[in-house]
Amino acid sequence: MESGRVTMDRNADAPWSKFDPEAYVEVNYRTPLDVDLLILRAMRDHFSRCFGGTVPQSVLGIDVGAGANMYPALAMLPWCEKIVLLEYAQPNVAYLDRQTAEGGLDATWGAFWDVLLEDPAYRDVEPAERIAEIVRVERGDLFDLDAQPRRYDLGTMFFVADSMSECPDEFRRGVRCFMNTLSPGAPFAAAFMKESVGYRVGDQHYPAYRVNEERARESLAEFTDELEIRDLHQVVRKGHEGMLLVLGRRNSTVAVP
Repeated sequence: MESGRVTMDRNADAPWSKFDPEAYVEVNYRTPLDVDLLILRAMRDHFSRCFGGTVPQSVLGIDVGAGANMYPALAMLPWCEKIVLLEYAQPNVAYLDRQTAEGGLDATWGAFWDVLLEDPAYRDVEPAERIAEIVRVERGDLFDLDAQPRRYDLGTMFFVADSMSECPDEFRRGVRCFMNTLSPGAPFAAAFMKESVGYRVGDQHYPAYRVNEERARESLAEFTDELEIRDLHQVVRKGHEGMLLVLGRRNSTVAVP
């Protein structure tokens, strides 16, 4: 129990079938927020450093809980042979299906691609064509990733483990499931809303776990020997204190559920 509350909203209780991806995009991405562009540059540079600027062979990437956000997938495009967008909410799955269809990528994401183009590794990639070619949308539950250990060579998880439940055990389990699906040495990027008390999308309320830097580090420490947490203080709505960006590489530890 936290903050004196007797009950907490768990992931299973949230109205995921009513999530409105268009409303979410309109508020968060139609006009790019400075903090998202800052995150995107840091993620781009991290991936480029990890791969030494050289496109590797047979890299399988995953964006866990992709939602209505295409910029993590865009950041992975030069490095991957295949990318899975894992998403539970059916409205978001439908949105992602539209974005990844041939010619379906919305012009909204052009401003994010322009930031990625500052790195030469992205300049030979045509994003809409590449997304249609290598990206697959998969409806699935984050918690089921424990059944797919060490499968992915590059991973992202943006505003997911912290934005689906108020429960600390579900937050830690979500982080563990994400990290366990990454192969040893896999670069990863994750982001959390700092001290979020929940959020609205359209007319629906969704729960959140109050993550701070210490809790983020504790949840990730056993999975990586290379970990950087950046405390970004930009506040984009009421009910949180900024964002935490996590960059690192997966170690070889096997974490037991």
